[in-house]
Amino acid sequence: MDFFGFTAATAEQGNAKIPLRGEVRVEDTWDLSKLFSDNAAWDKGLAEYEAAAEKIAAFRGTLGKSAENLAGYLDFIAGLGLLEERLGYYAELRQTEDEGSSAARSMNGRFVMAGAKVQAASSWAAPEIQAIADNDMEAFLDHPRMADYRVYLKKLLRFKPHILGEKEERILALHAEGEHALQETFSVLTNVDFDFGVISTERGSRPLSQSSWSVFMESPDRDLRKKTYKQFYGVFAAHKTSLASLYSGSVKQDVINARIRGFSSARAAALFPDKVSETVYDNLVDTVGRSLAPLHRYYELRKKVLGLDELRHYDVYVPLAGRAASKISWNEAVDLVSQALAPLGDEYVGVLRNGLLGRWADRYENRGKRSGAFSAGSYSGDPYILMNYKEDSIRDVFTLAHEGGHSMHSYYSAKSNPFMQYNYTIFEAEVASTFNEELLYRCLLSRAETREMKLYLVNKRTDELLSTLYRQTMFAEFEKKSHELEEAGTPLTADLLRSEYRGLLEKYFGKAMVLEEESDIEGLRIPHFYRAFYVYKYATGISASLALAERVLAGGKAERDDYFAFLKSGGSRFPIDALKIAGVDMSSPAPVEAACAAFSGLVEELEGLLN
Repeated sequence: MDFFGFTAATAEQGNAKIPLRGEVRVEDTWDLSKLFSDNAAWDKGLAEYEAAAEKIAAFRGTLGKSAENLAGYLDFIAGLGLLEERLGYYAELRQTEDEGSSAARSMNGRFVMAGAKVQAASSWAAPEIQAIADNDMEAFLDHPRMADYRVYLKKLLRFKPHILGEKEERILALHAEGEHALQETFSVLTNVDFDFGVISTERGSRPLSQSSWSVFMESPDRDLRKKTYKQFYGVFAAHKTSLASLYSGSVKQDVINARIRGFSSARAAALFPDKVSETVYDNLVDTVGRSLAPLHRYYELRKKVLGLDELRHYDVYVPLAGRAASKISWNEAVDLVSQALAPLGDEYVGVLRNGLLGRWADRYENRGKRSGAFSAGSYSGDPYILMNYKEDSIRDVFTLAHEGGHSMHSYYSAKSNPFMQYNYTIFEAEVASTFNEELLYRCLLSRAETREMKLYLVNKRTDELLSTLYRQTMFAEFEKKSHELEEAGTPLTADLLRSEYRGLLEKYFGKAMVLEEESDIEGLRIPHFYRAFYVYKYATGISASLALAERVLAGGKAERDDYFAFLKSGGSRFPIDALKIAGVDMSSPAPVEAACAAFSGLVEELEGLLN
């Protein structure tokens, strides 16, 4: 299952205590009843799922006999897959409500164990399908019964060189149960077990957490930022060896799995399912690497405007224009997002608005809740959104627009495709989300009546593009380096990982930055690193979305229809092809070059506003 999102900046408001899950109003939580009415219904669904696993063997040895036989098996697997998706999403979403809940963790663990058994029971199927003679398969694909499965089968057949024998596939399926252990341990350690303490502010003591960290770092009080930074990273530094061991294990797992499947590298294995060439990844890193001058100019500007002799790592998040003096309720945020997305039409806005004012979203922070934000769209349920919304951070309005983009992408994909081909890739997902952010930015900028508000918005947009384009590319470069080191037989120790990451910090921040001793610990706290070669898609996504936003807003019905054709394509095409339909070619470095140029333009505009 795919949870699309990013870590949003949130913080505890005033002196309020973070509530327990049971203290949150029901109206402010998501309604998972489209998945299962309650935990008891989920238990029943899991029993049905486990029983279905016993029926898989009956199809064995029959798939190549006729198109009807193969279609019958795929009908069964599609039904089982729908149930599996409902079970998985329900269990995972329940766990994200409170990462410390033993009941939720037990539920998720039971599902993972059951899923591993189903994988093992069906491990023979891929090799058996791959063994069907090419001529027979061509005839099967033309059969009317295959209408809902052609795309799925064609994608599966691409893996033929990387599918192993039946015994090997069964071993790998049995091993899958432990695949998520490292990511799970990292999540529990950093979200539940780590105690970051409290921070004393003018308004009293406020809890420091992964959710509140970013807003503290936006404070105009430099001493507060420094204290927060040292206290926060001090916790990670105290566990640096354990964190490095976890990440090293994750990289090892990536490399081993790639070698087992016969891929040339872990990166090649990660990009293969999307049919994305490694040159797309390299184009991103190389293009951004050639475009660091405006980034360095921005950091020099930041140093000057803040009046600092030395720019420190805890100085890069505070808005140059100061924080916007605004308090935006959830309903007001939904109004703003709805108005900004009006160019996409009444249906799009209406569906999203009703969902956000209804119970698509789990709105506010509670103790133990997963930090940040994500969208979790499934075929049967609503396209759910996890938020940790704070009324005093306009960034969270942008987060809402971002996650709303993911959810509407899921909505149109599920509505327009059969189950076996509805699930779009993460490569595409980051386009729909950042597209919405761009529309929100342009809407708010057009309404800015004062220089101060315009300055705030331009500064914010500059920082957001920096974070999504430059920072995610830096992360992508780190992932590439760490996996190459492992593949070359170099042990990934804490010291080596920190050294590699520090080198990238120096490259991207430039001469204006004086790094802290703890700065390179940042490389050990990025949760997305446990989904290898994921973060580059943020950078390619923002590059594509900027181009498409310009195209849609400058165009007419045809351009908007092209964009909706992309949203509705789901998994029916590979991502590069789907984006070409929308009007952008990501196999070329041109969109990334244009995005870097857009950032340079924002820096120039910011310089003009600040002078």
